[in-house]
Amino acid sequence: MTPTRTRKASASKAAQQLDQLLAQIAQEHLFIETLETRNHDRLDFHDVGVWCVKSALMAAYQAGLAAGQNAAANQTA
Repeated sequence: MTPTRTRKASASKAAQQLDQLLAQIAQEHLFIETLETRNHDRLDFHDVGVWCVKSALMAAYQAGLAAGQNAAANQTA
């Protein structure tokens, strides 16, 4: 693989992992089955409690914090 192709593959993998993480947070904290657009109001709009939103935001924050710490550790290693 060329360096450009390797970077694109790596970016694509990272985007896929992020999508999976966000979907997991949505399922676990917001009780949303999928983040895919289904072009139907009943399926694409959700009523959620503020405590669920707070929980989802905390999970996303913690995931970002962990990712930043892992990136910093990898740079120093």
